Amino acid sequence: MSRGVVTYIVGRFLQSVMVLWIIVTLLFLLFRLAPGNPIANYIDVNFTREQELNLLARFGLDKPLHEQYIVYLVNLFKLDLGETFSYAGRSVLDILKEDLPNTIYLTLSSLLVAYGVGVLGGIAMAALRGSLFERVGTTFTLMTRAAPTFWVGMLLLTFFAFQWKLLPSSGIGPALVRYRWETEWDKLMSPVFWRHMILPTFTLAVYLHGLPLLLMRSNMLEVLDQDYVTMSRLAGYSEWRVMIQTAARNAMLPVLTALTLGIGYSIGGNVVIEVVYSWPGLGRTLVDAVQESDYPLAQGAFFLIAVIIVIMNFIADILYSLLDPRVGASAQAQVS
Repeated sequence: MSRGVVTYIVGRFLQSVMVLWIIVTLLFLLFRLAPGNPIANYIDVNFTREQELNLLARFGLDKPLHEQYIVYLVNLFKLDLGETFSYAGRSVLDILKEDLPNTIYLTLSSLLVAYGVGVLGGIAMAALRGSLFERVGTTFTLMTRAAPTFWVGMLLLTFFAFQWKLLPSSGIGPALVRYRWETEWDKLMSPVFWRHMILPTFTLAVYLHGLPLLLMRSNMLEVLDQDYVTMSRLAGYSEWRVMIQTAARNAMLPVLTALTLGIGYSIGGNVVIEVVYSWPGLGRTLVDAVQESDYPLAQGAFFLIAVIIVIMNFIADILYSLLDPRVGASAQAQVS
């Protein structure tokens, strides 16, 4: 690895740390200055003023704002996200550990479908440039990118869950099944879990497939005009081999980078879909925490989502610098 690439990666890492610090600070201020009483769920009508003050002291809300901020940062470094206000004092980290796998399953399955369809569709549209298939495919893709995900989700629920009764409408299983699965592996091996995941996965994939499809189509059209593709055709290779082995392989770099970014942004963008389908993931927990003025839980969920997004952006930068020699050359020139 060249010195320029190392310098580039270190610079990106420091930028990522700075971004996280800004996000953490904004989260702290946002929830502290928001309206509502954070301990409303704890206060009984018979509580005295002294009892209320003791409750504020228990959660550290009696201290000045700057002292709360220092304690908040120190606890983050120790991965201590505090206790929830609305879950009977349960640890925030424990609740997030329960919800994060469900969000990851939904995100990865949606990206797998979206990028599989998107890459193959982009190759086909580039190969059939100017055809009816390309025009219809482009129009449909742009429509799905513009359509709100909650509207697509409600449309699918109306037909597949309520009218035709082919698929379940919400949750990850029948009532209380979440607590009967002993391990995550048992859940993943359960057909019930996968049936509940079909609709939210397809809803998210409908939205996500547009980026890889259009990106792959655009890259393919650019690559197909290159001399080495023409030479492959003149060498007698079949059109299928030229499209897949020569053109598609060279057009995949931006798509791989977009996939890395898509993991982070999809986890952060699952909120609407998780609410529509009552999917017990980070997004739904975040919405519930905001509605309940549960500062620690909302901050923890926001922080975890932000960390994932920043990490995936950082990984995308590293991949791009390693896979694209132009980035390494540019970084080396800046060092020199």
